[in-house]
Amino acid sequence: MAIIGMFYQDGLTGSAWGDWDLYTDSPLRAFENELGVQSPVGFWDPLGLAADGNVERFQRRRETEIKHGRICMLATMGYMTPEITGKLPGYISPSENLKFEDIPNGLGAISKVPLAGWIQIVLWAAYCEVNTMRTRTSEPGNLGYRPPLLVKDTEEGRKRSLQAELANGRLAMFAIMGMFFQDGLTGSAWGDWSNYFDKSVV
Repeated sequence: MAIIGMFYQDGLTGSAWGDWDLYTDSPLRAFENELGVQSPVGFWDPLGLAADGNVERFQRRRETEIKHGRICMLATMGYMTPEITGKLPGYISPSENLKFEDIPNGLGAISKVPLAGWIQIVLWAAYCEVNTMRTRTSEPGNLGYRPPLLVKDTEEGRKRSLQAELANGRLAMFAIMGMFFQDGLTGSAWGDWSNYFDKSVV
């Protein structure tokens, strides 16, 4: 990815380090001051998805990025929380005599959660999706909801919080993929390689 980005910037600006002062007509200038443009990378678009300068497409992708980042932050916390705090007491399915503590953490839970549980999860996700369509605003990621303790009253504080959300969401997308990968290989999201005896990998 890095070398592709260098080739792209070198072709546009004459410098692999992206001296954008040498390329004043770039349509990417339309987005260089947007949220999420953070050091040390700056505006980074190695695939050229924003090269056409289309604001509507950029906002759609930005909303998708924010949404996926939020889901991945929740998923990452969902992986860690049961390991730290323990499972809920009681039964997830009394009819099947299945307790919460019987559900393994991570990918192993997919085959253990009863069908009725998956139906509830899908219905809840659908409700959230439909509800956000009703409350969303023209600003990407703004659903018209002001979460307590998280909303800043000043414009500078709000911008800093939104920048942090984007950065943390990007990190969480990598984190949850790493957890899935390790969980699939070792049976543990924390990468317990003692459970994986293929010497060609370890």
